[in-house]
Amino acid sequence: MMTEYKKMLAGEIYAADDAYLINILNEVKDKCWKYNQLRPTLLKERNAFLQDLLGKCDDDTFINQPFYCDYGKHIYVGKRFFANFGLTILDEAPVRIGDDCFIGPNVGIYTACHSTDPVERNSRREWARPVTIGNNCWIGGGVVILPGVTIGDNCTIGAGSVVAKDIPDNCIAVGNPAKVVKKVKTSD
Repeated sequence: MMTEYKKMLAGEIYAADDAYLINILNEVKDKCWKYNQLRPTLLKERNAFLQDLLGKCDDDTFINQPFYCDYGKHIYVGKRFFANFGLTILDEAPVRIGDDCFIGPNVGIYTACHSTDPVERNSRREWARPVTIGNNCWIGGGVVILPGVTIGDNCTIGAGSVVAKDIPDNCIAVGNPAKVVKKVKTSD
């Protein structure tokens, strides 16, 4: 029989109020609180903390405080990742972000899904869908990325956009919902 945690990672409906899951969420909240209390000038300590919290990052990973996540270990960031103030990642499913990505302030990346039916929603049953962001992307301030979205390589998502559907490589997308407004040529 699958645990609720394994169901969550498999993208199946799971009990979000499972005691084991609640315990992990609370432990990670404490870790985020500790990270957010570190002096901003303690760069090595901050990076070491992120390397312990996240599923994957490198010595050049930089996330301005405050930073919030649910599990942390389901977040995988590539080389030279930068995120500005107020990044929130609900990582009930994997969140994979490529190399050389920049995240503006107050961005939300969400993998958790809830029923629109209030009776089902109140049962605390939910599911999760992964989010993937390619290499060389710039996510503008205030962007919300919804569950199951893939953003291709070399993309720019305009400030305040809500990304509800996949964005192909080499695109600029803006709006609510985000729509491709321009294809870009890369210089490589």
